[in-house]
Amino acid sequence: MSWGTELWDQFDNLEKHTQWGIDVLEKYIKFVKERTEIELSYAKQLRNLSKKYQPKKNSKEEEEYRYTSTKAFLATLNEMNDYAGQHEVISENMTSLITGELTRYVQELKQERKSHFHDGRKAQQHIETCWKQLEASKRRFERDCKEADRAQQYFEKMDADINVTKADVEKARQQAQLRHQMAEDSKAEYCSTLQKFNSEQHDHYYTHIPNIFQKIQEMEERRIVRIGESMKTFADVDRQVIPIIGKCLDEITKAAESIDHKNDSQMVIEAFKSGFEPPGDVDFEDFTQPMKRTVSESSLSNSRGDGKSEPKFGGKSKGKLWPFIKKNKPPPPPPASASPSAVPNGPQSPKQQKEPLSHRFNEFMTSKPKIHCFRSLKRGLSLKLITLNTQVWSLIEGAGPEDFSNLPPEQRRKKLQQKVDELNKDIQKEMDQRDALTKMKDVYIKNPQMGDPASVDHRLAELGQNIEKLRLEVQKFEGWLAEVEGRLPMRTEQARRQSGLYEAQNTSAVNSCAQDRESSPDGSYTEEQSQETEMKVPATDFDDEFDDEEPLPTIGTCKALYTFEGQNEGTISVAEGEMLYVIEEDKGDGWTRIRRNEDEEGYVPTSYVEVYLDKNAKDVYKSLQKISE
Repeated sequence: MSWGTELWDQFDNLEKHTQWGIDVLEKYIKFVKERTEIELSYAKQLRNLSKKYQPKKNSKEEEEYRYTSTKAFLATLNEMNDYAGQHEVISENMTSLITGELTRYVQELKQERKSHFHDGRKAQQHIETCWKQLEASKRRFERDCKEADRAQQYFEKMDADINVTKADVEKARQQAQLRHQMAEDSKAEYCSTLQKFNSEQHDHYYTHIPNIFQKIQEMEERRIVRIGESMKTFADVDRQVIPIIGKCLDEITKAAESIDHKNDSQMVIEAFKSGFEPPGDVDFEDFTQPMKRTVSESSLSNSRGDGKSEPKFGGKSKGKLWPFIKKNKPPPPPPASASPSAVPNGPQSPKQQKEPLSHRFNEFMTSKPKIHCFRSLKRGLSLKLITLNTQVWSLIEGAGPEDFSNLPPEQRRKKLQQKVDELNKDIQKEMDQRDALTKMKDVYIKNPQMGDPASVDHRLAELGQNIEKLRLEVQKFEGWLAEVEGRLPMRTEQARRQSGLYEAQNTSAVNSCAQDRESSPDGSYTEEQSQETEMKVPATDFDDEFDDEEPLPTIGTCKALYTFEGQNEGTISVAEGEMLYVIEEDKGDGWTRIRRNEDEEGYVPTSYVEVYLDKNAKDVYKSLQKISE
């Protein structure tokens, strides 16, 4: 099956068909190009969507992303960003592997097609020229034959006429002979031209045209194969990113499965718990007895010695007393006196401790120390509840004193613990820089040509001063933290370990809430609060905290590319090909901290090892810390 033999007379149709094939190829290129534009636009819209819902840095919205549900949403946004990246990869691969390659191929195809059809037209023009020469020779032979026939007839006429002279007859005979000779010459030329044309025509239709059409056929077949390969590449480009897209979707599913409603509920408690005790019951005031106020011990004894149990108000009145029950807000403590001197013989309460925070709340709650009737009591408590709730929220969200004494106990403990952790991170960062400079100085000492050892002394002195200042700050906040933790009702071992205080706290006996109030025989209510017990925390040495730190978690593995002899302090020797654990990344100083076992760890040059970090290791470690808390 060859176009040269089967389609020898379809030159014009082949020309149209090959042009149609190129048009189809260009149409497919345009299709792929529009597909890449759609992929880019889709990826851009996905990235903008992910960026739109990302939390803003250093904002309140960022703090909300500590819950598991919001963390899962944040992971979904990040995975959608990666998902958009895969669509960008599709667009880039299609542009380079299909659009660019086919565009260059189309240009080459047009040039090749143009060359083949030019040769075909040239062959056609040659055979047409040969045909014209044959026709001219044929016409000339025909004309000469006719002329010779007329000359012969004229000679015969002259020869038969007796009146014509002999000379005229001879002249007519010579003219007839000449015409016959010219006819013979034209015949010979016509025969030669005819043979030549037949030869040229045979070569044209059996050699030249088949060769040209065969080349055109091969060109067209290559075009068809090329467009098929491009369509296969079109599918392969999509198929290559399917595993990564599937991984993104798996990560979204994994993030959704990691949502823990119980943990989120516990985090709400940790975020908003004030640490105050709920208010006690309001005593019934018997208005049938004379209104007399007394704070003496005898009146309290007489009142209790009567053996009468005072009825309490029901849930209805209590619901009116606390207007924040619907919002599930913790109610503030009951009103208390400004100082324990108001009740000389009253028992001491272990609930709170004399400190700036409690003193501030005591002053607020005792702005009106005497309430003379139950109606005034309700009005006063409701007003104080509204004002206290507003102040607590404003104090939690806003800035305050350095020791956070303006916050409730639980919120103050969290802020202090957070501050201590931040300072410890700063200390660790400064110590890492100091260790790196110390190692650099040792290298300079051993190799003076690399640098001057004295050039880093000034920076080392600055780092030492910074570390000392940070340690003093930590000690200060540790003291405040220990002061707060000593008064909280419950403390977990993890919280004690984070604060660095392992000494046992002094505990005091807990008295009943009834001893915090005294009533007169007439049933009137007196608001007083006893002296708070002081809980002392033994002083601890700050440096012991670093000795008792738990070992750093592994964040990946590494393979030693070369043998390293760790001769300096803080380094570790490794052998080529050895696998070890990574516990600290390179922080820009060229050293990576690794561990061989529980007792062997140290630094090695980053260029000597190939690190395989587990990107989820740090997040898992932080999550375990929060769960243990």
